[in-house]
Formats: sequence, C-alpha cells, structure tokens
Amino acid sequence: MGTIKLILGFAVMAAVIYGGVMLIPPYFSNYQFEDAIETEARMSTYSTKPEDAIRESVFKKAQDLEIPIGKEQIKVQRFGPQGTGSILIETQYTVHVDLPGYPLDLNFHPTTKNRGAF
Repeated sequence: MGTIKLILGFAVMAAVIYGGVMLIPPYFSNYQFEDAIETEARMSTYSTKPEDAIRESVFKKAQDLEIPIGKEQIKVQRFGPQGTGSILIETQYTVHVDLPGYPLDLNFHPTTKNRGAF
C-alpha cells in the first residue's frame, strides 16, 4: 500500500511540474508584453511619435517575446494634443497549449492607457 501511495505521489508531482512548464511561459511573456506596452504608452504620451510608429514598436516587442499577434490586432489611439493628451494601446491574443487530454486556449487582453500631466 505504501508503494502505491509513493508512485501516485510522484505521478501527481510530475503532472504539476509538467503543467507548470507548459503554462508559466505564456503568462510570463504576457507579463513582459504588458510591461512593454505600458512603457511605450508612457514614453509616447510625451513625444510626437505617430500612431503607426507606436504600433510598429509594440509589434516588434511582441515578435521578440514570440507572442502570436499581427499588426492589425494592435489598436493605438491618441486623445488630445501630442505631449499633453493621452494614449491608449490595447490588443488581444490567444495562446494554444496542448496538455495531454486537455487542450487549452489562454486568452490575453493587454491594455494600457496613459494620460498626460497637463
């Protein structure tokens, strides 16, 4: 009886470790991507960078992080005059994870809005 519990315990631990190895990287990439778009919004609020250049910068960061997203999925909007207005960057994407017996789609919606100081 003790041997069966030991084998089951190792099997459960292996399943948890495998699940972590498969699920943590997409969440960590999303965290890094959200941080990158927040930084981009903060910097772009006070610059004269056009919306297309901001979109291109966000797209390059997504490609660096291997996030499955296209340029057309990245929405960039400016409100008010450049330097004193606000900027909104939003997107959404799905990452498919194949767990044994349980395929899973993780939906992410990174969004940020930064307002000018004036």
